[in-house]
Amino acid sequence: MTATNIRTESPAGAGEIPVPVDFFIRGELVRGDAVRHRSRDLGVDFATPAIDGDALVTPRSELPPLLDVPVSEIIEFLAECGKHLDLDTNPYMQHALEHTCKVNPLPRRVIENLFRSAPGYLSPTALWSNVEANFANPAVLDGWVERTDVLGNVGALRAFPPRMVHMLAGNSPTGCISSIAQGALVKAVNVFKMPSSDPFTCVAILRTMADVDPSHPVVRSMSAVYWKGGDERVERMLYRPQYFDRIVAWGGGDAINNVIKYLGPGIQLVSFDPKTSISMIGAEAFVSDEVIDEVAELAASDLTVFNQDACLASRFIFVEGERAGIETFCEVLARRLAVDRFSASADAPPPSSEIKDEVDMLALMDEAKVWGSFDGRGLVVLTEEPVGFHPSNKTANVVHVPSLEQAVRHVNVATQTIGVYPGSRKRALRDRLASAGAQRVVRLGGAAKHVMGGPHDAMFPLQRFVHWMSDEDAISAGLF
Repeated sequence: MTATNIRTESPAGAGEIPVPVDFFIRGELVRGDAVRHRSRDLGVDFATPAIDGDALVTPRSELPPLLDVPVSEIIEFLAECGKHLDLDTNPYMQHALEHTCKVNPLPRRVIENLFRSAPGYLSPTALWSNVEANFANPAVLDGWVERTDVLGNVGALRAFPPRMVHMLAGNSPTGCISSIAQGALVKAVNVFKMPSSDPFTCVAILRTMADVDPSHPVVRSMSAVYWKGGDERVERMLYRPQYFDRIVAWGGGDAINNVIKYLGPGIQLVSFDPKTSISMIGAEAFVSDEVIDEVAELAASDLTVFNQDACLASRFIFVEGERAGIETFCEVLARRLAVDRFSASADAPPPSSEIKDEVDMLALMDEAKVWGSFDGRGLVVLTEEPVGFHPSNKTANVVHVPSLEQAVRHVNVATQTIGVYPGSRKRALRDRLASAGAQRVVRLGGAAKHVMGGPHDAMFPLQRFVHWMSDEDAISAGLF
């Protein structure tokens, strides 16, 4: 690649001073204000260095820095770095917190909660669980593993380090830690494209790692930069199979569709594309006011994750049972949505005017009953069929169905997490939910809780990331 510095938006100029954003490229901090951008959510200006294509691309003639580093050593290094992510003592995390609050729609209290949970992402137990769940024999990450087929043919297999561009999600300021860990565990050469709602935290994590050991191969395998999504001058330069094997994309439909046009032989998309999550509540929930209160709290905790800006946050709640109990549930749920939580705030940005117009029309036509308000503290809309809009900003569409079994017809391949009450009914539903396309079923209230090492979006990502390489000494053509 010929040296290329790309200004992806207008140069910084007069007017309000933009927030400075640093890059981190293969172990080196890069500062500059050559390019001015505007954050998508809050419209805050920030300035970055120009994109240097040569610096971002590791030539394929160079073996990946982590190739011969044992996974055990990588996990030890990540765990040690995790100990240094304490918000009270880490100046990079403190800087990232202050600036992320300027561009991210989540309230400061929630962002700070997420920052304080950061060390847990790099615990040895969590990291090993991820590796062992993804690979039947983790030794394939550390070298060539010999195998012999039923005909006596001998070969060897290796999960070779990939070269990846990660389009980081913008709804969770600490989500980048998982992406960094995943990239390190598969020994990848990584470029992280930071989101405009948080172009700070990824660099803070990588600077912390560089402080622990500036020459460590993990550090030299990582780069974090920003460009505006969809900028062809950058993406046509980077999204080429001679440079990268995988594009790992988190984001909305437009972001995913934009990547698809660059795909072809040699470069693949691993997509964590937009999903919708739901809840399914049986008639057992409405037997008494005490149970209704309990279930409403569980449903509210699932719905309000990141103020409903998470794929696992419930949007549609399918309920069976008597109308009177369901209406009491809706009334209590509306109150429980207006509560401060670890990952949600009592006051959130209000629903859009389009949602308000839709709800008002449904109520006017007697097709919906409504509790709560349009002020961002929580809205509950009870209908007989799912609404035609996408519930957001703490809006719950409670749908009265004859039975939970009949609610399965509303599940499809875009349905991610399903919270079920009572939990004992999961077993009877889970095969049909999987057949309909769903990817995860949990107890109601457990949407944000995970079994370590589990799949994400119906796949084990690390398996998809690596470049599977086979060395074969076949003596028989066989029958297969």
